[in-house]
Amino acid sequence: VKVLVTGNLGYIGTVLTPYLEARGHRVRGLDVGYFADRLLEPTVGPINQIFRDIRDVELEDLADIEGIVHLAGLSNDPLGEFDPTLTEEINLGGTLRLAELARRSGVRRFVYASSQSMYGISETDEELDEDESEKRPLTAYARTKWAAELELMAGRKGGFEVVAMRPSTVFGTSARLRCDIVFNNLVASAYTSGAIEVKSDGTPRRPAIHVVDVCSAFSAGLEAPADLVDGRSFNVGVAEGNHTIRELADAAGEVVAGSSVVYTGEHGGDSRTYTVGFSRILSELSEYYQPAWSLVDGGHDLCRLFDRVGFDAQTFRGTACNRLGRLEELASTGWVDDQLRRVS
Repeated sequence: VKVLVTGNLGYIGTVLTPYLEARGHRVRGLDVGYFADRLLEPTVGPINQIFRDIRDVELEDLADIEGIVHLAGLSNDPLGEFDPTLTEEINLGGTLRLAELARRSGVRRFVYASSQSMYGISETDEELDEDESEKRPLTAYARTKWAAELELMAGRKGGFEVVAMRPSTVFGTSARLRCDIVFNNLVASAYTSGAIEVKSDGTPRRPAIHVVDVCSAFSAGLEAPADLVDGRSFNVGVAEGNHTIRELADAAGEVVAGSSVVYTGEHGGDSRTYTVGFSRILSELSEYYQPAWSLVDGGHDLCRLFDRVGFDAQTFRGTACNRLGRLEELASTGWVDDQLRRVS
């Protein structure tokens, strides 16, 4: 299948592109390029690369494309709060523009990278279900993800199929690494300083999933028959994939021998806690989605990357691995304007 991956030069896209190509798909990348040169080590991109803002996608970008995996956007809550109006323009407006052009171009399958942040703060210990659980998006990022999902599902017609994947918090190795996500942050902290700093009391729960397993989910979204996926949303995770922050910190400590866990408690119990159910994807897409990575295996793989590239505290805290810091850098140097559009 000829697949367009938007945001292919980001953390997940850098892993997804070769993953899909290894499965026989022909990948075209489309990315604005914010993180294009933020590489920790060399990687192979798609042969066909388009540098374009998702707000400016053109019909010709989709020529001959049969499937889309749409990753592009401002990718987490802090980035979303960078400018809530821009977040809506990019994450919602850009997504709906892409979907409309995809319908016009004859794209068959649109796989949307949605988010579990739409569930907000959970008031129950019960596992959150895709359809029945209440949606309480609290941030601009979460609101745009939920709004885009609703609009995309409402726009299915004329053979245009839509699948929404809602990944857990992602961890694991990528040549364009992020250290502003929880488990990667804990492992990088342990590796560079010997200390794992936890700012809550360790009790909040977070679902976690390895980046390769997320790629497996997006691949499943492309490859599974329409009667299994069209018009449906899937929480993406693994069995026993909900962890307390304490469990994540302990796993990071197991990976980095000699490191210690320090609980500062400055955020107290941290209200951002939720438990997500994954029975739908694990049972109904089991032929296509087979997650294989544990926290500890992913942590060891991160440390092998750190060894290869001479990873240090400066890299850990720098803009190469932190998305909000990178956008602030691009804005301060004039690479982007106040609308986050490329100037050059």
